[in-house]
Amino acid sequence: MEATMHTSTLIYILFEAFLAVCCCLGNMLVILALWTRKCIKQPTYCLIVSLAVADFMVGCVTIPFAVVMVVELKTSFHCCLFLSCAVILFTVVSVLCLVAIAVDRFLRVYIPLRYKRTVTKKHSWLVVAACWFISIPLSFTPMFGWYNHQSLLKTANSTMICRFKDVITSSYLVYFNFFLCTLVPLLVMIVLYGYVFCTIRGSLREKPGNGFQQQCQNYLKKERDLAGSLALVLGLFALCWLPLHITNCIAYFESHVSGAAFYFGILLSHANSAVNPIVYAFRIEKIKTAYFEFWKRMISCGKEKQGSQSSQTTDDNQSNNANSQANHLGRKQDLWFCD
Repeated sequence: MEATMHTSTLIYILFEAFLAVCCCLGNMLVILALWTRKCIKQPTYCLIVSLAVADFMVGCVTIPFAVVMVVELKTSFHCCLFLSCAVILFTVVSVLCLVAIAVDRFLRVYIPLRYKRTVTKKHSWLVVAACWFISIPLSFTPMFGWYNHQSLLKTANSTMICRFKDVITSSYLVYFNFFLCTLVPLLVMIVLYGYVFCTIRGSLREKPGNGFQQQCQNYLKKERDLAGSLALVLGLFALCWLPLHITNCIAYFESHVSGAAFYFGILLSHANSAVNPIVYAFRIEKIKTAYFEFWKRMISCGKEKQGSQSSQTTDDNQSNNANSQANHLGRKQDLWFCD
């Protein structure tokens, strides 16, 4: 039995390590691609970058902390409680960023003429900051008393094997984290996207009578495609996270749930952060273009550096070397991000 548990734990850790690498590399590519093209000046892409940062932190922080709780590391009760709350943090950030994106799509359709005056770059950054700051008290609520008091009494001042379920109560996971922080926002986003699609579909049914109306139709088609891609991100989030939340609900109502079901739910929830960059690449044209341009620039950087190094080693004339260095400096502005 112990050997079986050891094997299953090892397999779980290997899957988590793979997901962590995918989360970090994929979302870092999203951040760099949008940053180099200065797409973050646009509110929608600013929010997408914030979501990508949250997904990146899942690979850097959440998954390593989740692995710590599987390898039976001994810590103090409050240290384990802090690690468990940190695991929850970036999920809440992701939910709030998705809500902000849905509201942004709603405003694009509801007030199209006043959108640019209402939703500015400054406002979008304030919304991003609000998403992150609000997530902290929501995620660390157990630190203020909503934790497993029985585990604290058993450990007293001694150390304990750090397990998520031993410090976080099921009532917090079900009523607060799932119902309030996940399910309610999901329902709100479904309503917002439903309004967006119904409004766009109704407008597209009207036949364009002049050039201005044709431009409006083209604008609405682009909005529909982008809203559809972002709605897909929302759908994948729900698909990946609902199994784990449903499992927590089943366990809370005193029904037996196998450890394999919990492991599968955790892996599926973490996989959501690795899938989002793939969705961006195939569904959102501007991000796809940013990917291609970023890789082209990086490849050209490597060729320029290789050519510069070879010219410096083969040229014997000092003046030619100086001219080569001057030319390299002259091109530095175009290749600023390669350094």
